[in-house]
Amino acid sequence: MLSFWEKDHFLDYDHVIIGGGIVGLSTAVSIKEKAPQKKVLVLERGVFPTGASTKNAGFSCFGSLTELLSDLAAMSSDEVLKLVEWRWKGLQLLRKRLGESQIDYHQYGGYELLTQEQSSALDQMNRVNDLLRPLFRKNVYSIADDKIKVFGFNNNSVAHMVFNPFEGQIHTGKMMKTLQHLATSLKIEVLTGVLVESIEEYHDGVKVIIDDDLKFNTRNLALCTNAFSKKLIPELPLEPGRGTVLITEPIPGLPFKGTFHYDEGYYYFRNYEDHIIFGGGRNLDIEAERTTDFAIREQIMKKLQYDLKHLILPDRKFKIAHSWVGIMAFGDTKQPILSKHSHRIFLGLRLGGMGVAIGSQLGLELSDMMLAD
Repeated sequence: MLSFWEKDHFLDYDHVIIGGGIVGLSTAVSIKEKAPQKKVLVLERGVFPTGASTKNAGFSCFGSLTELLSDLAAMSSDEVLKLVEWRWKGLQLLRKRLGESQIDYHQYGGYELLTQEQSSALDQMNRVNDLLRPLFRKNVYSIADDKIKVFGFNNNSVAHMVFNPFEGQIHTGKMMKTLQHLATSLKIEVLTGVLVESIEEYHDGVKVIIDDDLKFNTRNLALCTNAFSKKLIPELPLEPGRGTVLITEPIPGLPFKGTFHYDEGYYYFRNYEDHIIFGGGRNLDIEAERTTDFAIREQIMKKLQYDLKHLILPDRKFKIAHSWVGIMAFGDTKQPILSKHSHRIFLGLRLGGMGVAIGSQLGLELSDMMLAD
């Protein structure tokens, strides 16, 4: 049972945000930066952000060549450019807001590995460079075949490599810790371990129900729980997508630094100091990976181990130190959901595995919508 003091001072807010990941905290920070007088509460069901914000591989990227070519087959050029611009703006805002040293940012550049069968993508590289030139003012993608041998990859499998100088990497844990500290410094209240059971909207606000005794009242509500959002709004057009990630023990003399992609971005790896962080494999069974279950499937782990041994580190010994999964959200389009769902409820969801890139900008634009109400 709540006390008088709790009812008097702990339950009423101008803005409540459900979800304490990168989008939720970025939305809260953006609100307080523009309107410091507003009372803002962030509710997170986990001890740490539950979905992908603390479980990603730490890529600062906006799309590989073949990934963007795949997007261009399904979307207009203007839509693809807008999506890349959104991701790029988000990355710049993240770096500026938190500080590059605070998130351990390194811009070593990114590479895409292509098989011989995928080499036709090179014929369209100029098309993609021309599309992105208004945003980056120079070519984004260039051929880097000379690096295949330097990096020690299996040249029987890797026929070509494409370089992107704008890609970087971050320390995901430091990013989220710094974002949490920023939120606290702005007097944003963050409660973890709080599972929202339901929400009820009224003409002048929203009631956020935790249990029979505990209910928060807010003028506006933002739902930023990504793949877990259908629990509260079942009709949302999104599906979860599980991503498996592993990290090796230190590898003496690791011959590369940077971020790497292959198979239209379904596989991705990078160095972290002299470790390799490697993730992907969701495309082996898309349907089975549409889940919020945090289990690691043997089929995917075997594929990651195989590619480490035969593609990335041929003739080198390695040991896997740790593995984990994160839960992303996808839909029929790569466009995130940024909308006013109803009079008092706003949505910032469906990041398509690009939360690090999109999250800050999505939070900024979501805050604008909420403050304009």
